Amino acid sequence: MASDTSAYASRRRGHVAGLSYEWRNSVACATPLLFRPPSTTSGPADRFRTPSIIEPVTDLETRVAPPGLRGAAPALLGYAAVRALGLLVLAVWSTARDKSAYTLLTARWDSLWYTRVAELGYGYEVRLPNGDVHSNLAFFPLLPWLERLLHAVTPLSYADAGFVVSLLASLAAAWGIFAVADHVYGRRAGVCAVLLWAVLPVGIVQSMAYSESLFTALAAWSLYAVLTGRWLTAGTLALLAGLTRPVGLAVVAAVWAAGIASFPPHHGAPARRRAVGMVLAPLGAAGYVLWVGHHTGRGPLGYLDVQAGWRNGFDGGYAFARFVAEKFTSFPSALAGLGLVAGVALVIWLYVVCVQQRQPLPLLVYAGVVTALALCASSYFGSKPRLLLPAFPLLLPLAVALARLRTTGFALVVGGGAVASAVYGAVWLNGSGPP
Repeated sequence: MASDTSAYASRRRGHVAGLSYEWRNSVACATPLLFRPPSTTSGPADRFRTPSIIEPVTDLETRVAPPGLRGAAPALLGYAAVRALGLLVLAVWSTARDKSAYTLLTARWDSLWYTRVAELGYGYEVRLPNGDVHSNLAFFPLLPWLERLLHAVTPLSYADAGFVVSLLASLAAAWGIFAVADHVYGRRAGVCAVLLWAVLPVGIVQSMAYSESLFTALAAWSLYAVLTGRWLTAGTLALLAGLTRPVGLAVVAAVWAAGIASFPPHHGAPARRRAVGMVLAPLGAAGYVLWVGHHTGRGPLGYLDVQAGWRNGFDGGYAFARFVAEKFTSFPSALAGLGLVAGVALVIWLYVVCVQQRQPLPLLVYAGVVTALALCASSYFGSKPRLLLPAFPLLLPLAVALARLRTTGFALVVGGGAVASAVYGAVWLNGSGPP
């Protein structure tokens, strides 16, 4: 791995007229920055570059090539191994409890709603005794569209198609996370970022017929396209992310933030590509929200009414804070309250570290919006860890630290995390509530 890091550094350093320069690529900048005389020897601290938060985004035709399968192979193989372990433990645990692991992955909770949309279209709703109305209009359409397409061209059922889409999307997401982390911090950190994402306690969701894996794949590759100046690709992927989940707004915000921050006067085709990419980015989310408003006859804010029927909304975190506070009313539940407080503090601390380490602006904006929407929504509180799953830039400081460990320490951390994640996922899915 040390050689990979050296190669990463070497392709960004050079000499011109006796001076050293570094090509800052964290936001795909093509501006040479003087940093030290050529006689200075690089130390261990130079292995992981601290990027600048705001750097101009290149509009040049020559850009950094995306990492190929060979370069990403260690990350993808490690990811596949972790997820295979999680599925194996889930299968054994579910069998012991006389349940079907495959049913838990494909035909419960949100998976059923996506399947119904794929099979029957929109318009289905459930009216609860308390007056709440659960409408399938709350679920964005890209995953059901892909399920319907795969069902049409293969013998797979809609549920099977959702499972296949999620498995493939999870690999694409792992590849995209590697691409982003490799671009900013180097290949070893890229591998570590993918493995950390795989061993998250709620990592089993990556293998469910949910939309988290699909969304994370689109978001990661859109962010990579922003970092490398591929504006049309970034805008198109942001559009698709906006058709996948409401949090697609985070990808749109990242694209727009990078576009606005890089608006020194470019002219001609590069400027047009950037402008078109920025225009494309919000069309997916805006298009679906406006369609729901038209379909329900409630105008542009009709989607908010649909979400209100599920008791979903944005209250700045008041409902979640009250939920946590109620845990401290008795001793056993107080332990859960302490765990929730510690979890929220960890997420906030990781974001602060991301800012301190000067992550590129698009990553900070994206992670910030995902985190804010997850923590400040008044939705089902048990789903908050799952809602944070796409916020992979929060893992990059941990990935950099993990990349500095020796092989033995690295294996112990990842192996222990994989086992813990597999057991937790099996217990979690075999519980009574939806993830």
